[in-house]
Amino acid sequence: MKNRHRWVAILLIAVLTMFAARESIAQTAPATGESMLEQVMKRGVLRVGMSTFVPWAMQDKSGNFIGFEIDVANRLAREMEVKAEFIPTKWSGIIPALLTGKFDIIIGGMGIRPERNLKVNFSIPYDHTGMSIVAHRKLAAGFKKLGDFNNANVSIAVRTGTTAAAAAKRWLPKAKLRLFDDESQAIQELLLGRVHAVVASAPLPVFQAIANPDKLFVPLSGDFTREPIGFAIRKGDPDSLNFLDNWIRVAEAEGWLKERKQYWFETKDWEKLIK
Repeated sequence: MKNRHRWVAILLIAVLTMFAARESIAQTAPATGESMLEQVMKRGVLRVGMSTFVPWAMQDKSGNFIGFEIDVANRLAREMEVKAEFIPTKWSGIIPALLTGKFDIIIGGMGIRPERNLKVNFSIPYDHTGMSIVAHRKLAAGFKKLGDFNNANVSIAVRTGTTAAAAAKRWLPKAKLRLFDDESQAIQELLLGRVHAVVASAPLPVFQAIANPDKLFVPLSGDFTREPIGFAIRKGDPDSLNFLDNWIRVAEAEGWLKERKQYWFETKDWEKLIK
């Protein structure tokens, strides 16, 4: 009798485990049972979640989006034989918006981070970036190295929810961080002399120093971090992830990603489009 009860208990545990596993799969799989790729091709539109970062994504004189990420998203959509629809979203809420289905994919210079990977799946990297600093000439006079900014009397402005914020917390733990929803707000605070510096993805710090040489300067000779950048999609969609990974491999092998990166990050030929 005892053996019978034991086997009944084992069977019950096995059944409960099976249902729990099915529930877990159901929570991560696409709601319709179709992959993101299938849904997009059926709809004819790839909905891209993004946020404005110069020169990753910005608006031209006509209000159209341009930039490195926009080129990437447009080519991706074109080769899927669909149109790209850009959905600007505050960076601090961009992952929750993806998870609720506001758009299909994040193409917005998103660094591949373990804590983000707990919520979304990333493609292989299609780019790499790093963090840099642009500083106020008077407030940060004499600052020449990263350690000079790691001081309780120093205020650093960063964009909320970005890897710049994470980098500032890690490398400048003693400094006072001021968080902003938009990098333009952070730069404005710097220009007004309310913070000592802004930490942001390259090449924005260099561009700002060039645009405002009388007020700003770049104290470091290069970036102080290196970060892989990937596409982000909802979990439970291996077919779409496979397509994205191989698309990146092809675009990289052709040299197209390198060419587009060089245009947007190493030249200012595009400035006439926004001014």
